Order: sequence, then C-alpha cells, then structure tokens
Amino acid sequence: MDTRRINLALQGGGAHGAFTWGVLDRLLDEKWIEIAAISGTSAGALNGAALKAGLAKGGRDGGRKAARENLDWLWSQVSEISDLRLDRWVSALFPYPDGINRWIETFSARAWMDQMARLVSPYDLGPFYVNPLERIVERFEFGAICDTAGPAFFVSATNVRTGKIRVFSDGEVSAKAILASACLPTLFQAIEIDDPQTGTREAFWDGGFTGNPALFPLFEKQFPRDIVIVNINPLLRDGVPKSPGEIEERINEISFNSSLLRELRAIGFVRRLIAESRVPEGAMKDVLIHMVADDKVMTDLGATSKVAPGIGTLERLKTAGQAAADRFLSAHGADIGVRASVDLAQLVG
Repeated sequence: MDTRRINLALQGGGAHGAFTWGVLDRLLDEKWIEIAAISGTSAGALNGAALKAGLAKGGRDGGRKAARENLDWLWSQVSEISDLRLDRWVSALFPYPDGINRWIETFSARAWMDQMARLVSPYDLGPFYVNPLERIVERFEFGAICDTAGPAFFVSATNVRTGKIRVFSDGEVSAKAILASACLPTLFQAIEIDDPQTGTREAFWDGGFTGNPALFPLFEKQFPRDIVIVNINPLLRDGVPKSPGEIEERINEISFNSSLLRELRAIGFVRRLIAESRVPEGAMKDVLIHMVADDKVMTDLGATSKVAPGIGTLERLKTAGQAAADRFLSAHGADIGVRASVDLAQLVG
C-alpha cells in the first residue's frame, strides 16, 4: 500500500493510557503509515513523548523499533506506581451482592483516600510531597522530543490563572510541560513554568480540562487531513449511574470528553460548509476524523484503575489497544486519505 500520512490525537486518562500504548504498538507495525504530527494530553502526552523520541532518533525503520522500546519502558515504569486497595481483593474473594459491595467500598481504604483527597490538598504534605511521575518524565530524551526530525509534537495543559488551554510545541516541550499536562489538582501540586507567551510564571493543571486532546494544532496546512483519535474516556455508557462512585466516574468522563466533543462539533460544522460550497475552496481545511476506542473495556475497568495501575491491568489494556487498532485498520485502513470513518453528526448530535 502507498504511504499514507496521519496525525495522532492521544487522549488522557491516567493508567488507562496503556490502551494507547497497545494502539501505537500495533500502528508501528504498518510501514505504510507515516505519523506527521502528535497531539497529546496527560497520559497521551507521555505516550506521545515516548513515540516522538523514538521516531525522531531512529530514522524511518529504526525509529519504529526505538519508539516501541520507549513505550515498553514507559509503561514498565508506570507499573511500579501503584497502591494497595483493600476492597479490590476482598470483592474478588467474596463476590457479595452489589449493595454489600457498595457498603464495603464506602468504608474501604479507597473511599478513605478519596475522602482525604477532598479534605487534604497536595500542598498540605509539605516536604513529604512527591510527584511520582517526575522521576519517569525527567528520564525522557528531550533532545529527541524537541528535534525537528520526526513528527511534530504538541502537549496541552490548562493555565490555572486564566482557565485557558496552553499548547506547548517544538522546543517548548519540557519535563515540566509534560508534568503539567498530567497534573490532576487533587493529586498533584500545580506545575509552575516561566511562560514566554505571557511573560510571567504560570501555574498549570491537567490539559484534560481544556483539550483532551487538542485537535486544532493539527489543522495547519503542512499536516495531512486525517486525524486518528485514540479515545480512552468512554463517550457512551449505558444505564444510569446510581452509587456515589459510579456517579462521580460518569461526571469525570463527561467533563474530560467535553472539550473533544466541542472540537468535533466545530469540525463537523466546517465540513458541512465545505460540502455545501459555502466557503471558498481551500479557505478551510476539510479534516477527516477517525477514532480508535473500546468503550466496553474502559467501562468494565472503571475509574479506580486509572490511579491504581497493576501490571496485569496494564497488559490487559495494551492487548485491548492492539486489538482495537487491528479492527480499525481492517475496517478503515483504506479510508485514510480518502474519507472520514467517524460519522460526526451521529457522534456529537
């Protein structure tokens, strides 16, 4: 097959980003796919950095091998960041009815930690505060990440002062920028960066609040029309959440998908204008959207596994990502460069 260029948009979602690890691992098998640009948020920024560094450093064929090795290393490191959730193995050993399980959850170590997150700020920890991602991110190869070789790379974070999205690109992508993109404010202290755009020292939180992931950096003329979104926050969830945990989980999913849906709605509007010849030819880019996702896997896992990754869960997610990418390539590989494979009208309403 002739070479086809794509942009990747990698969503954030904590340890569920291991699903994206599997998707990227599968896409790297296809030598006819060339990745022109990457936009990543939170876990998507970590995956994007590992991918970009490998592709920039290793050339066309060696870069794929290097990127795969980088991703394997990244998630081997993430697997070491875990916590002990007493209620998880209690529920597994004794499969009580849902009502009793909810009672156990209410008085579990996890529930205690969740309540503490609402009462105790990361700033209350004083000298004992540690961002567990820092030791991983600081070992990234930023010379390769910021290199002009390989795909362009964009990382999104949220400016705490203004509430606006901040997209870091090219030489701006640093360890702090990636940590900022993954900075959930209930878990981590804000990441402070001297920002030349504003001329002041700015504090940043997770990019998922404002762009999860940001698509607009990929609209530039030098990039291809096709954007492949790797989605790890379920867009659809059947049934009405009833337990406190289920309700909070769905609220978070809706919140972290809202910016993506807004951008997809705007893309759909522009595509209609172009199709109806209501704008001059070439005035606006006719973007083709594709999506790789597995909502069933994500809804089965639940939100707890986002912050308590075990190696078994990560491997399961990687396998699910590989399978989802394989299904996408079989069903829509031929669509790349030709037509969109996502019905935006149906998706965003």
